[in-house]
Amino acid sequence: MKESDKNIEDLIEKMMSENTLESPSIDFVSTVMSQVLLAEERKVKIYKPLISKQIWMIIAASLIVLTIYATISGNDHSFVISKSYTDAFSNLFSGFHFSEKVLYAILIVPFMILIQITLLKNYFDKKHQF
Repeated sequence: MKESDKNIEDLIEKMMSENTLESPSIDFVSTVMSQVLLAEERKVKIYKPLISKQIWMIIAASLIVLTIYATISGNDHSFVISKSYTDAFSNLFSGFHFSEKVLYAILIVPFMILIQITLLKNYFDKKHQF
């Protein structure tokens, strides 16, 4: 071994013998855990539904009223959704025969998807602002 390496080893041994290992305080673990629990409490968010109960009640009432109206009205179809739109859609699938109720359901789905996309976008925009 070289003399310089031996001197370095001696120096390191001397420094290690002078310095003792530091030990944490007695309540170190409880202090750290209390800080972790406090941080976890801050992260907890209160659940808020995307669609409130009042809106669900309005949707349910509307569906009930529409169902009752559809069963009472029978074959009298005074409930018209843009005749040209339904005719264009009917011509697209002229080989298939849909009842008017199914046709109305198919026409309403895109509007419901647009509403849902808008609500979800607003929800996630508000969520990521903080």
